[in-house]
Parts: sequence; structure tokens; C-alpha cells
Amino acid sequence: MAGSSSGIVACLTAAAVGTVGFLAYQARATVPASLSGRPGPSASHAPATTKAPRDPRNPAALPSGSGTGERVVYSVDDDRVWLVDEHNQVLRSFGVNPGTVDPPVGTYWVTSRSNAVTGTDGVPIEHVVRFTSVDGVVIGFSAVVGVGADTTTGSVKTGGIRERREDGDAMWKFATIGERVVVIR
Repeated sequence: MAGSSSGIVACLTAAAVGTVGFLAYQARATVPASLSGRPGPSASHAPATTKAPRDPRNPAALPSGSGTGERVVYSVDDDRVWLVDEHNQVLRSFGVNPGTVDPPVGTYWVTSRSNAVTGTDGVPIEHVVRFTSVDGVVIGFSAVVGVGADTTTGSVKTGGIRERREDGDAMWKFATIGERVVVIR
């Protein structure tokens, strides 16, 4: 009897350890960069004195000076996003409609995602990819559910960088928790 009791205790202990490990993994996926041990947004802001150089023959080309390696590049001046692979090849580039609050120039990491929520302007959105906040306004990429992507309300401060649904799908697949987001002028 004592042997079977210790076997049950061992099984219960293993199940408890597995559950705690799973919950810790889930919690880690939503920890803000400032608490995760990685450099946070405030540690990586660079003064924006000049705009990253552009190719005058191809305005949609990835600007030089936007970093290297796998990343999302967002130009606040051009309202454009580039999804870039580890070999610095642009996988996709698209225009966006920014919210009323822009993120400062710098390097960030995706800190949370939501499949579908209501935006701060009351509009249903999907594939939300958040990477920072400015004065309490959360900044992230999202696509409007339904028709249209330019639906921000004038008096509400929004950090939603709105994409067309097909671009939102591509962002959702590419920008998982921890993905780097480089904001340039």
C-alpha cells in the first residue's frame, strides 16, 4: 500500500510541476518588455534627427539604416510597414493608416497580441500586435473587422496603426511575441 501511495504522490507532483510550467510559459508570453529582462522601449529610443535614407526610384523599398535581421519596420513619416526576414529580404510591404498617437523612433519588441478586440475608438479590430505605449495609449498594428481601415474618431487618442485585412493577416503570422519592431521617421 505504501508503494502505491508514493506512486500517486509522484504522479500528482509531476502533474503539478507540468501545470506550473505551462502557466509560467503563458505568463511569460504577455510580460511587457520592461519586465522581461530585455531592453525596453525607453532604453532603445534614438534621437530622430534625420529621416532614414530612401530610394527615390522605389519609394516602397526598405529604407537603409532600418537595422538588420528579422524585424518589422514601421515608418511614421511614410505610413508604411516592411516585414523583413533574417536575410534582410522584404517579405511584404504595405501602407497603413496611423492612429492619433505615434510611437517614438526606436526599437521595440512585440509584447502582446489579441485575435479580436474592440479598439479604443470603439471599432471592432482583429490581429492586434502591440509593441509599446505612449502616455498610457497602447501602440500596435491591427485590422478593422469589416470594410474600411480609416475609422479613427477625432477626439479619441488612438495608437492603432490600421492595416488592410490581408496585411493584418500577414503581420499576425509574422510578428509573434518577442519579434523586433523598428520605428523610423
